[in-house]
Amino acid sequence: MAEKEMEYRVEMFNKLTHTCFQKCVESKYKDSELNMGENSCIDRCVAKYWQVTNLVGVLLGNNRPM
Repeated sequence: MAEKEMEYRVEMFNKLTHTCFQKCVESKYKDSELNMGENSCIDRCVAKYWQVTNLVGVLLGNNRPM
């Protein structure tokens, strides 16, 4: 069970990283570090991703048959 949980968390982290990177970082790298706009975008993206993930978890948890 712990192994499945770890696989799930790694997969979720990878999806989060890929999604926010694609959305926030330009495909042509200009600098070796993220600029302020990219940092802000990534912060907002991660916050929204976790918010939605938590909401889905709550909704699925409330709809489980007992």
